[in-house]
Amino acid sequence: MLDEVVDLLACPHCGAELDVSDRTLLCGRGHSFDMAKQGYVSLLSGASKITGDSAEMIAARVRFLDGGHFDPLMDAVARACVADPSDRPAVLEVGAGTGHYLAAVLDALPSARGIGVDVSKAAARRLARSHPRAASVVADIWTQLPVRERVTSHVLSIFAPRNAAELRRVLRPDGTLVVLTPTDRHLRELVELLGMVRVDENKTARLGAAMAGHFERIDRVEVEYQMALSHSDVDSLVAMGPSARHLDGQARARRIEELPESSTVTASVTISRYRPLYPTTAAS
Repeated sequence: MLDEVVDLLACPHCGAELDVSDRTLLCGRGHSFDMAKQGYVSLLSGASKITGDSAEMIAARVRFLDGGHFDPLMDAVARACVADPSDRPAVLEVGAGTGHYLAAVLDALPSARGIGVDVSKAAARRLARSHPRAASVVADIWTQLPVRERVTSHVLSIFAPRNAAELRRVLRPDGTLVVLTPTDRHLRELVELLGMVRVDENKTARLGAAMAGHFERIDRVEVEYQMALSHSDVDSLVAMGPSARHLDGQARARRIEELPESSTVTASVTISRYRPLYPTTAAS
């Protein structure tokens, strides 16, 4: 799929356009990037301080998301994108992980091309198989994204950090940024019991501050529902996120064993749509 989106990509070293030759991406200044046999390409501009999700975390996320537990969230993200159609849709997801959300959006936009970006090579391998119209790129969202200016119609940030200036740079002026963030009620039944990472109660305020000057919010909706999770579902849920780094497997297993065979757990998120803002130039 990389050859289908190469016109959207940029060299991470010099920002020049890229071309495909056999299984290599090349820029006019001589920088080259080989595609991995698993179907992704690394466009890191240097060593990243962020390691990203491990193979074990990605495998746990695939198990949980394939179980359909977050399908209502994927459907809501897809609806948010369909609400802003484009005649040349190009969708970028940053921190794309397994590519489940990107795939849902591409299914909802049949003519769209997609790029999933993640710093984790384990994620990139899974992303490359996520959808026939999705390309997989390894990159660090805290540096300049290897994407050309104003070429994407939609950008997705799902449970992921946001580099607002970069997301604005790659969006078309009429493009849409879709951000999904958890509320403080998300997974509340498990947070205390299993020692999971809590949602920052100031998350909404921090999101607004991060977007200020770069984006204006169009709307926001809350999606909240109850999930019935088995022990194995709960284990995958914990193992797929940052909580996996704070609770070892044996301790996690002991605590999960104390739960009922089926636990009722709340999924609660906010989905916000944004338009890019551009600085106005004062008349001289």
